Amino acid sequence: MKARFPKFDFSNLRAHWAPNWEFAQRANAASLIPAHIEPYLLKVMMQAKQDIDPAKVRLHEDLDIFIKQEMQHCRQHIAFNKRMHALGYELLKPIEQDFAATFARFLATKSLRFNLAYSEGFESLSATACELYFEDYNELLEDADPEPTNMWRWHLAEEFEHRTVCSDVYHELSGLNPVFAYFYRLYGYFYAVLHLGRFQLMVSRKLLEQDRATMSPDELTASLARDKYARKIMGRRFFSNLLKICSPFYDPLKRREPVGYRAYLQEFEARYDRGPVAAAA
Repeated sequence: MKARFPKFDFSNLRAHWAPNWEFAQRANAASLIPAHIEPYLLKVMMQAKQDIDPAKVRLHEDLDIFIKQEMQHCRQHIAFNKRMHALGYELLKPIEQDFAATFARFLATKSLRFNLAYSEGFESLSATACELYFEDYNELLEDADPEPTNMWRWHLAEEFEHRTVCSDVYHELSGLNPVFAYFYRLYGYFYAVLHLGRFQLMVSRKLLEQDRATMSPDELTASLARDKYARKIMGRRFFSNLLKICSPFYDPLKRREPVGYRAYLQEFEARYDRGPVAAAA
C-alpha cells in the first residue's frame, strides 16, 4: 500500500468522455459516491483507530495509508463533479447535498459497529469495481478520454490495494463472535449494495433523462441501444462476485488480483504522482 498524490486536469472534461455516452454518464453518476462516502469513511476509521490496541502496529499503519488514499480519492472526485456542474448538470447539486446528509445521519445515529460493517461492504464493492475497470470495461474505455479513465483506474486500483483494511478493522472491533460477525457483515454489505446501487441508478437516470430531452427519435433509439449494451457489460460479474463476498470463508486478502492493476499503478506513479509536498502546495 502506498499513498499517491495525483492532480488531474478536468478543465476540458466532456460529460460524454467515452464513445459509449451512456456508460460515461453511469460512471459520472458513480463519481458522486466517493465525493461523499469517503469523508464518511475517514471519520469512521479515525474513530475506530482510537479504539484499536496500540500494539496492533500493522493495522494502525495500514489505517494511516488508507486514510491518505481516501483523502485523495475524495479530492479528485469533488473536482470532477464540479466540472459536471459547470457542464450544465446543476441538477446534481441538491442530490449531492441529500446524499451527504445521509452519511451525517449514519455518523450521528448509527453504532460504530454498523458504520464499520457498512464501510466494509462498500470496500467489497470497490474491490470488485477494480476488476471491472481493468478487465471487463476495456472495450468501453477504448478511445475514451484519458483523464477520467485514469482517475477511475487509479482510484479503483488503490481500492483493491487497501481492500483488507476495513475488513480487518471490522473484525477487530465488532465485538461479535465469528458466527454473528459473519451475519452482521452480510447485513452491512447488503445495506451498502442496496443503498448505493439505488442511488447510482437514480442519478444515472436523471443524467440520461437530461441528455435525451433534446434527442431526435433516431438518436434516442441509438442511446437506448448503447445503454443496454453498457449495462450488460457492467452487470456481468455482479452475482458471481456477490456469491464470493457472501461466503463465510471470504477473505479480501485472498481475492484474485485484477489483470494489469499492479503494473498500472507503477506506470501511474511515474506519470501522475506529485508526492505529498506538491499536493499540499
